[in-house]
Amino acid sequence: MSNMEQFSSAAKANFESNLALFTDFTTKAFSGVEKLVELNVTAAKASFEDSAASTKKLMAAKDLQEFMALSLTLSQPNAEKALAYTRHVANIASSTKAELTKTTDAQLAEGKRKVLELIEQVTKSAPAGSESAIAFVSSAIGSATAGYEQLSKTAKQALDTMESNVNSAVDQLVQTASKSTTLVSVKK
Repeated sequence: MSNMEQFSSAAKANFESNLALFTDFTTKAFSGVEKLVELNVTAAKASFEDSAASTKKLMAAKDLQEFMALSLTLSQPNAEKALAYTRHVANIASSTKAELTKTTDAQLAEGKRKVLELIEQVTKSAPAGSESAIAFVSSAIGSATAGYEQLSKTAKQALDTMESNVNSAVDQLVQTASKSTTLVSVKK
């Protein structure tokens, strides 16, 4: 096989590989978004139903003291539900991150292996005097690989930051829920 055929074959394989990565990555990202949308719809329905029931209970209060006692009692489940919701969001984000990272890492490793294999094949069959062209192509491929790796690293850092922020929000909600529970217990 000639060098041009090797490069053409490698370019086609690379394109197909990148298309597969993009498709897999996009599918997993949309799956995470779909889970979030489903969670939000479920939470919105439950919130609406809970609000209607709570409003009915509050409207049935006979005096201000009963109204305040009901308000405190009804706030505790809301804090617990908010905490559960936040934990679900954190779990979805974490699992989506893990899937995307796994896909990206596997693709980068496979792409790097294929490129090194191609360079080795081309170098073996290259005519005399083509060393500088091969070095240029190797350098360009090395730069592209480094770019992909940096992009992957940056994406991982962004996802880690997002996960850390979600975990921090969960911790704050836990503290708030604990304080609410304590307050409701003391008021009773």
